[in-house]
Amino acid sequence: MATFLYRLGRLAHRRRHLVALFWVALLTLAGVGAASAPGAGSTSFSIPGTEAQKAFDLLEQRFPGMSADGATARVVFKAPQGAKMTDAANKAAVETLVGTLAHGREVASVADPYQARAISRDGTIAYAAVKYKAKGMELAGSTRDALKKAAQDARRSGLTVEIGGDALNTIPETGPGEVVGVAIAAVVLIVTFGSLVAAGLPLVTALIGVGIGVSTITALADALDLGSTTSILATMIGLAVGIDYALFIVSRYRAELAEGREREEAAGRAVGTAGSAVVFAGLTVVIALVGLSVVRIPLLTKMGVAAAGTVAVAVLIALTLIPALLGYAGRRVRPAGEKSRFLGGTRATARSDGPGTATQADGRSGKQPVRPNMGTRWATFVVRRPVAVLLLGVVGLGAAAIPAASLELGLPDDGSQPVSTTQRRAYDLLSEGFGPGFNGPLMVVVDAGGSDQPKAAVDTVAGRIKALDDVVALTPATYNKAGDTAMITVIPASKPSSTSTEDLVHAIRGKGADIEATTDAKVLVTGSTAMNIDVSKKLNDALVPYLVLVVGLAFLLLIVVFRSVLVPLKAALGFLLSVLAALGAVVAVFQWGWLSGVMNVEQTGPVMSMMPIFMVGVVFGLAMDYEVFLVTRMREAYVHGEEPTQAIVTGFRHGARVVTAAAIIMSAVFSGFIGSSESMVKMIGFGLAIAVFFDAFIVRMAIVPAVLALLGRRAWWLPKWLDRVLPDVDVEGEGLRALTDGGAGDGGAAGDDDGHRGPGADRETARV
Repeated sequence: MATFLYRLGRLAHRRRHLVALFWVALLTLAGVGAASAPGAGSTSFSIPGTEAQKAFDLLEQRFPGMSADGATARVVFKAPQGAKMTDAANKAAVETLVGTLAHGREVASVADPYQARAISRDGTIAYAAVKYKAKGMELAGSTRDALKKAAQDARRSGLTVEIGGDALNTIPETGPGEVVGVAIAAVVLIVTFGSLVAAGLPLVTALIGVGIGVSTITALADALDLGSTTSILATMIGLAVGIDYALFIVSRYRAELAEGREREEAAGRAVGTAGSAVVFAGLTVVIALVGLSVVRIPLLTKMGVAAAGTVAVAVLIALTLIPALLGYAGRRVRPAGEKSRFLGGTRATARSDGPGTATQADGRSGKQPVRPNMGTRWATFVVRRPVAVLLLGVVGLGAAAIPAASLELGLPDDGSQPVSTTQRRAYDLLSEGFGPGFNGPLMVVVDAGGSDQPKAAVDTVAGRIKALDDVVALTPATYNKAGDTAMITVIPASKPSSTSTEDLVHAIRGKGADIEATTDAKVLVTGSTAMNIDVSKKLNDALVPYLVLVVGLAFLLLIVVFRSVLVPLKAALGFLLSVLAALGAVVAVFQWGWLSGVMNVEQTGPVMSMMPIFMVGVVFGLAMDYEVFLVTRMREAYVHGEEPTQAIVTGFRHGARVVTAAAIIMSAVFSGFIGSSESMVKMIGFGLAIAVFFDAFIVRMAIVPAVLALLGRRAWWLPKWLDRVLPDVDVEGEGLRALTDGGAGDGGAAGDDDGHRGPGADRETARV
């Protein structure tokens, strides 16, 4: 692989005009497609194979005109102190609002609260149910404005009027934090490279990659039913990995220049060595994201595949567009160890005179020893005290993971909105007037098509349900035109997220088998609460198979890369530590409310049901990035004759600075999405940012070298039979030696981003 990528890098550098033209044309084509395509609406949320979804599909089939997927709104009224909703003035204000809304162009129906008996027992609270023809995200702005204006007019009569439901839902906004994240990334790149041009290349290429990916998603959004959240998550992940992958290529290119190589040769070697790590790291991320399809939730599958496509584009851009742009930059991208004049002039690069030493020429006679860099000093500290560092890291992450034991899953509803929103105030008013279970009604669908007496069967179902505990009320059955299917709305006594309501759902479903045996009628339970229960169960059932698939495939891939059994095993266990700690942090902030003010979390509540499994997939892929980039350096040093402990130090000397910069950049980009107005995006942004921090700085920078130091040579053990059957992917770049100069002077490939050369560099070939 290294030989192929080496040739690709040289070709892209030499034919840079064609390469640049290709990517610009692709970006333009994707942009035109996005501009001419219909906008993304609200994604249809379906859970194939669940009872709630079967009931929903049956309703669409038997009640074709009910606009089952249309937006809804509940306009909730509360009378002034001492008054009733049945007072003449209040009744007139409500009826005026109902009449105004009924004439809306997109309104399917409006239920008058006085005719529908939607008034609380004490007569102080009422609501009008509004049904729309279009989905929430697809409603015209004028329709939302008309709804808000009608509510405002009703308030002039002295009523408290709030609006709930999904009719007010809008496309989520990411906020200015995303720009701040990119700005932080730019500062880190400038500090890392000491050059504005070198720092700008990863940003430019990452933005091009994200532009292509997101534009393609937008162009296909209507055809593939991709929601707005899909493009936001693709932007988040694509921007982070795009900057990181380009960072590794540019850093290696500068190291090759510091060893005196021509620019085309340096570009080829950078792509041939660091590019190999980029390919395997990107492949791991893609496996983790595409693997989300095993959950068999279409929304999650689409999000994973879309984000994986953006990652694939980022890899291709790093391998082709980066060397092309390096060709355009020419001497403006300086060798490692040199700063641009704008940032302080030029300083000479460091050179190694032998194992464990480095000198610097400064124009004076003689040579001066160069102080070891931070990576060297840290690795030396860890390998001297591996047990203490290992225990401290494991205990620290274990403590952070404790809140994960209290993880509660749920789907967001108006009750999870900030208290400052009208949706949340409407939710609270309905709970006050009609009980906590009113906001999470259960819809029982009775399929009596196979029964000789459909209405008698429906009456039997209603009687059985009414006798159950935790049932407050049942609405009269609503039949379809054929009279063979009925809907019954059940109001629980408990709030939607309570265990009592979940037990009620299971109890109703448990009665279904007996009812079918006696009446030949099928009983199905659906609604948002039942759907939430089914989603949680489906995700819980899929988590273990997903982990087995993704971790198993990545484990095999890492065995090929590292030619070791224990190193991939250690990588997988380290990932579990970091992801559990990240889940603990998510629970502490979004469920318990710790630091909620800092994170702008106005309302705590259950964690989004899809959050854990999505975060597991993404974090695993990103965690393996740093494992590949850092440990491959150690593997290469060990292969070329260094002792295991010294190989760890060598790996950190060459890779720690770049990996640290990459982790800071990725955390900054993810943190930028914490400012999103979409609760799921905010939660994922925080979760990924803290997970990257835990994994990069505690697992990879502390636990990994400590474990490798304790294992010694056993870390690189591989059964001989397995060594014979594994393919040789040449990650170390051995093939470049014969291809280029037969090994003469090839030790220069050992240079790191500071221009240092590691121990044994005279024996070393081009390195990842």
